Amino acid sequence: MLTRLEYRINTALERYFPEQRLFLKSDSETRFIRLRPVTQAVALTGGTMALAWTILATAIILMDAISAGSGRDQAQRQQVLYEQRLTALSQDRDARADEAARAQERFNLALEQVAAMQGRLLASEDRRRELETGIDVIQNTLRRTIKERDEARDQTEAATLALASQTGTGKTDAGRAQDAMATVDILADALSSTAQERDQMEVMAERAAARADVINSEKKALMARNNEIFSKLEEAVSVSMEPLDKMFRDAGMSPDELLNQVRRGYSGQGGPLTPINLSTKGAEANADQTRANAILQGLDRMNLYRLAAFKAPFAMPVKGAFRWTSGFGYRQDPKGAGNRMHEGTDMAGAYGLPVHATAEGVVIHAGWDSGYGRLVKIKHEFGIETRYAHLSAIRVKVGDRVSRGDRIGDMGNSGRSTGTHLHYEIRIGGRAVNPMTFIKAANHVF
Repeated sequence: MLTRLEYRINTALERYFPEQRLFLKSDSETRFIRLRPVTQAVALTGGTMALAWTILATAIILMDAISAGSGRDQAQRQQVLYEQRLTALSQDRDARADEAARAQERFNLALEQVAAMQGRLLASEDRRRELETGIDVIQNTLRRTIKERDEARDQTEAATLALASQTGTGKTDAGRAQDAMATVDILADALSSTAQERDQMEVMAERAAARADVINSEKKALMARNNEIFSKLEEAVSVSMEPLDKMFRDAGMSPDELLNQVRRGYSGQGGPLTPINLSTKGAEANADQTRANAILQGLDRMNLYRLAAFKAPFAMPVKGAFRWTSGFGYRQDPKGAGNRMHEGTDMAGAYGLPVHATAEGVVIHAGWDSGYGRLVKIKHEFGIETRYAHLSAIRVKVGDRVSRGDRIGDMGNSGRSTGTHLHYEIRIGGRAVNPMTFIKAANHVF
């Protein structure tokens, strides 16, 4: 049966593939190989399939190459965009730093102007007291002169009465006339002297009044300038304080409790400023003193904020090119373990990319930790702890004190990870918080 079927197949194929013979000739004999139609059909089919497979594989390889090329171009474009964004953020941070430096310079200049105005105000107060003393001396001299004049009159009357009691008529007509003339001369001299003293005192009084008016005008001008400077200082302190308050509140920290902790740690030299105590008296001086002390308290609060911000993790752990791959919160586990809580932020970058400390602190762990892989833990002030996981290398050891920006390790793929990235965590009192609140909060100031 099979022979007949084979015969029929050969007969059907013989029209297209006639039987061929391949002769092999040697020195002693000649041989041939017979190629039946079925054999030729099988060989042609196999060759066609091989050629088709070659064409298909080549097309797949070309498509993969084209796709890989476009992916690299897209990755390069994204990298350029990230670098431009990082450059813009760096320029914005530098601009904010320059603004803070200029604000500090304005504060210092305003304080110098306040001190100068206080000196001028005290000098004008001293001149006013001198004028008041001069007026008192003139008034005392006038009263003494009037008293001496009255005493002279009393003595003249007493002498006249004594002479009258002795002579009966007091004096002869000639003597009385002579005495009257002498008395008139004395009175004229006394009146002339008194008038001159009165004119002099009136001139001095007018000068004193004019000087007092000038001093009052200067005082009003100084008070107006002082009030303007105080207003600018209060506005500057308020404007500078708002972003600092917002930065710590956005980070989930109470500003008052935070500043109390910083104040307790910095109670020695360089701590709170001494309140101003003005030497002048009056409600206006007390109001200026209250405003000046409020400004100094604001400056002291800003200084405490600066110390707190330096010790809190308000910085980026990665400074090179990277992309955000997974944020804080519940997500689908990349290893297929269902919906799980992700207690940090993932930043994917090149293998070996430097990882930096985000604030000064003490290293409390530097080694392998199951799912974290190579892990570095840093303990900061105010009960804050930062974690840097999946590192390829660790460059610190337990007990090291690090500062913000110090290199503590390299980005890697160790532990429970699907690719090269940094897992960055922030914990306050042992509770994980969103690191982006600190990163975004720092954008308000730094």
